[in-house]
Amino acid sequence: MIRLKPVKSISDDDLKHLGRDVMMLEARAIEEAASRLGDDLVRAARLIVSCEGRVVVSGLGKSGHIARKIAATLASLGTPAFFLHAAEASHGDFGMVCPGDIGMFISNSGETAEVISLLPYFKRIGAAVIGLTGAAASTLAKNSDIFLNTGVEREADPLGLAPTSSASVQMAVGDAIAGIATKLQNLRPEDFAMFHPGGLLGRRLLLRVSDLMGSGNALPVTKLGAKVKDALFEITSKGYGAVAVVDESGALRGIFTDGDLRRLIEGRGIRAMELSVEEGMTKTPRVVSKDKLVYEATRMMEKQEISVLVVVDGDVPIGMVHLHEILKAGVS
Repeated sequence: MIRLKPVKSISDDDLKHLGRDVMMLEARAIEEAASRLGDDLVRAARLIVSCEGRVVVSGLGKSGHIARKIAATLASLGTPAFFLHAAEASHGDFGMVCPGDIGMFISNSGETAEVISLLPYFKRIGAAVIGLTGAAASTLAKNSDIFLNTGVEREADPLGLAPTSSASVQMAVGDAIAGIATKLQNLRPEDFAMFHPGGLLGRRLLLRVSDLMGSGNALPVTKLGAKVKDALFEITSKGYGAVAVVDESGALRGIFTDGDLRRLIEGRGIRAMELSVEEGMTKTPRVVSKDKLVYEATRMMEKQEISVLVVVDGDVPIGMVHLHEILKAGVS
């Protein structure tokens, strides 16, 4: 292994400008690609959406890394896709490709031998090919059903050699196709969450108040006219730090919290225990429906600076949800 010796005479200010120049060169390359691509992006996305099989994304080297990422992005947005290693395909991995699939091949030169070797097989089974390459006269461009020009004026690294600007454009074009396909498929946030159930995003978009609320015997509830000491028993035994107060018909009329209790004792002393609960309750409790996303319920609590919400069906309390339960579930 050759270990290069670092140059110590370059100032931090010069290096900072160099780093910014690299990013600006890549940004300009993407802008230039965006200005010349349009109809072909739409054609590619429509082809993908109409595909009855999977999108098989392939490349080699840096383009292979980009291909793997594009396949992952398409899959996460509801388009069946997988990465096919260009060098492994002819050694058995072609078995993963089926009629009805679409090939998306990436090669900056358009002449990468391993990528070009994929073309005959896809043509033989009647699979359409989308080619991402920077060379319009290349073998890949000429043999693609849809050619997307990902060429750049120059690479962004100081030598102008490493796949930097070209890789950024390839990535951006893949994301653009995925974005258009998402719109064409009318993908909704809840659909996206179904593909990401294990992460924070999935929990935010899938978990509803009904999944966490305490209901039935777990719901702390008392009636108008009940004494504070009886309400206190409900507060402490159910563990929500609050009790829903209802009238004879079962309709919600207020909430009595441990904070209300402290304020009542501060004003009335120990005699507060014998008062009726409505003398200290909050008459306009914050409520939420059982179908509300837990993430939205959390935002309500943060905005109102409260830690508990009464879950209602109409004006009848059916549950209670506490901020601690939400945090325990990993939604914040």
